[in-house]
Amino acid sequence: LLTTATEGVGYLLKDRVVQVDEFLDALERVASGQTAFDPEVVRQLLTLSSHTDPLQRLTPREREVLGKMAQGHTNAAIAGQLHVSQSAVEKYIAAIFDKLELAGTTGYSRRVLAVLRYLGS
Repeated sequence: LLTTATEGVGYLLKDRVVQVDEFLDALERVASGQTAFDPEVVRQLLTLSSHTDPLQRLTPREREVLGKMAQGHTNAAIAGQLHVSQSAVEKYIAAIFDKLELAGTTGYSRRVLAVLRYLGS
């Protein structure tokens, strides 16, 4: 709906269609070349768009650490390259896992999952 025609487009949820006044108003807007979207649809689209790239939640330093992880560096090597303690690197990595919502799931390496998200962005 949003990537093709931008005029005379509308989308209402079934609940909204039973409210005759709102339905007729939306129908008139679409017929005149305007748009009519259900407020709930708009809310959902805005919610999705703000969560599309979880990497945006990372600080520049966390992104740098994740980049080093993607290059295959160990925590000790990352600490040496960034001139921070290994403990600091571990804290950055824990924050990365939290922000990317990578819970400690049995059978999966959070480090690998984080790198895959980084490489996929």
